[in-house]
Amino acid sequence: QVQLAESGGGSVQTGGSLNLACVASDRAVSSYCMAWFRQAPGKEREVIATINQFGISTHADSVKGRFTISKDGPGNTLYLRMTNLIVEDTAIYYCAADVRRFRQCAWREVDYDDWGQGTQVTVSS
Repeated sequence: QVQLAESGGGSVQTGGSLNLACVASDRAVSSYCMAWFRQAPGKEREVIATINQFGISTHADSVKGRFTISKDGPGNTLYLRMTNLIVEDTAIYYCAADVRRFRQCAWREVDYDDWGQGTQVTVSS
């Protein structure tokens, strides 16, 4: 089981930026598919970005052009750079690992077995 720990959440105003980080307990970041999810109040958890073993990333339409997923393989850290934040980005953000995939990353919550505890991001107008 991969242990994951997010950090970097906080409160910002509309248009601001935040950088989230997720440290993994082993070589998960460099070996498997990793993803960032978020869950807004009263809504289901949704995937917003994935990155595979080779560093190829995908982003949900809702964040494309504003958020960027990246990773530091040797350091075993996953990142989410968030810019031009809007109120609708307010949510708890989670990183997740899918140790069964490394090339084609899944977009379903059920495909990810290991999760961090989450970090709160609040955007105010």
